[in-house]
Amino acid sequence: MLSATLVEMASPRYTPAGIPAIDVQLLHASQQDDSGQSRQVTLQLRGIAFGAQADRLVRTPLGAELQFQGFLTNGRNGKGVVFHIQDFKPI
Repeated sequence: MLSATLVEMASPRYTPAGIPAIDVQLLHASQQDDSGQSRQVTLQLRGIAFGAQADRLVRTPLGAELQFQGFLTNGRNGKGVVFHIQDFKPI
């Protein structure tokens, strides 16, 4: 689970198999406890959604705060990390 703001969205595309896909940028910001001290945490993360989730996400306005469910994996060619979005809802 990841709470984040939708900050960027690429143009919708289709995989070679004809499945809808959308690449996004997510911004997470929170306050966490680190060794007894409060710490501000921010992270910008690439995300991708396929199928019905891509269709839903493309209709979501930038700036929306959402709760995402999914998993992390390596990006193409092993570069960076990508959050694969399996579901999401407004916070």
